[in-house]
Amino acid sequence: MEAPSKLNHDLHPRFLLDISPSKLQGSHVYSTLHFLRSPILVLVFFTEASLILWQWRPIYFLLPLLCFLVFFIFESFLAKSSPIFLVDFSCLRPPKFCKISFSTFIEHASMIECFDKKSIDFMAKIISSSGQGEETYLPPSLHYIPPRTHQEDCIKEVHMLLFPVMDDLLSKTKISPRDVDILIVNCSGFCSSPSLSSIVVNKYCMRADIKSFNLSGMGCSASSIGIHMASNLLQSYKNSYAVVLSTEILSTGWYAGNEPPKLLLNCLFRMGSAAILLTNRNKAKESSKYKLLQTVRTQRAFDDKAYFSAIREEDSKGITGFSVNQDILQVVGETLRSHITIFGASILPLKEKIRHRLSILKRYINPSGDIYVPDFRSVIQHYCIPTSGKAFLREIGKGLKLTETEMEASLMTLHRFGNQSSASMWYELAYIEAKERVKKGEKVWQLGLGSGMKCSSVVWECLKPIVDESKKGPWSDCIDRYPIIADKPYV
Repeated sequence: MEAPSKLNHDLHPRFLLDISPSKLQGSHVYSTLHFLRSPILVLVFFTEASLILWQWRPIYFLLPLLCFLVFFIFESFLAKSSPIFLVDFSCLRPPKFCKISFSTFIEHASMIECFDKKSIDFMAKIISSSGQGEETYLPPSLHYIPPRTHQEDCIKEVHMLLFPVMDDLLSKTKISPRDVDILIVNCSGFCSSPSLSSIVVNKYCMRADIKSFNLSGMGCSASSIGIHMASNLLQSYKNSYAVVLSTEILSTGWYAGNEPPKLLLNCLFRMGSAAILLTNRNKAKESSKYKLLQTVRTQRAFDDKAYFSAIREEDSKGITGFSVNQDILQVVGETLRSHITIFGASILPLKEKIRHRLSILKRYINPSGDIYVPDFRSVIQHYCIPTSGKAFLREIGKGLKLTETEMEASLMTLHRFGNQSSASMWYELAYIEAKERVKKGEKVWQLGLGSGMKCSSVVWECLKPIVDESKKGPWSDCIDRYPIIADKPYV
């Protein structure tokens, strides 16, 4: 297949202004009918009143009601949600020259004058206990001494992360960039002008009428939020394709100071990106991997404790960094509990809902009693949990009553690739696929947690057995080495 970028730069310029009137009209039909509902109801009421005053035969009273019934049925038919399918997704495997071992990272940090010995020792301790292995990646700009964090370096990192993964997705799905109707790009820390979505549109010469969006500041939950946003847009724009690009630009997030809460970002976050193709085309069901079942979003930004638990700010010397406060685990626990209550109500069987509700009622009688955590394993077979650190993963897994096998994808993704922010959930799903564990009809839960604090969930149903994924994707060169036994030290 010819390179997508080359194909699209050869497009006739007139195509860029070629907007399909029928498609635009179709997307507004439902909203127009919904707007007319109240006027038509008033019209039917006055028509019926007039027929009564004029003393018409009773048979004529049915005519306005019949017309309104037909209108209501037609509107309800249009309002019916279209199924959303995940056609395929791609994850970036960064080049080998970007690998950074523990010893190399500490050696480079020791050579950077801005860090004192206390900070070096702190970062060494965090990295060794984080759960990540020796083969994670940092962008080229952070391999320099001192690291290069200028605008130009950030833009180069954007190209390095987004273009290869987008090319791979287009190649796998056999679609052209001009087929993409909706584009959503999420990156929390770097917000360029023109936007990242505009950079992608420019690179691939996408259509003039593409609906493009740029999400920033959404943290590690950004990818699942992007999926939620794309699914809502696909309900309005029928017969469309949507691409979600998820990444994090590390060059702009590097902290060159000595405050421990801000040094965590240097230690834990690593290179990665993912591209996801969604569609509401009915014919795509046969070729798609998954069907979207549920998206749920909750947030606690109204609570100051949650709001300030993870925040980008300046230190005492005016150096900008991202602070992760000591009470982050408590805030995450509170955020998860409120999220699971809402999420569970939409997906759990009645038995689990009743047990959870009863435990809440008992809490009023005995405040020291525990609230029952529903068993999600009764409806969900596979889990993709935020890879924010081994201790963090263990706490979430314990709270959800997950087994080692159910946590394996998350722990191994953390070990092999580190914390890749919102893209991590796709590396986890790629791991499960590479192990050929996803069977037709099984469900996958992707959980995202981001600063704010916010939490979002996406549930997929597998449409066909996933096979032959071990020979491609980010795990193709190492899947046989995993899993590493969790009870033993990571090597």
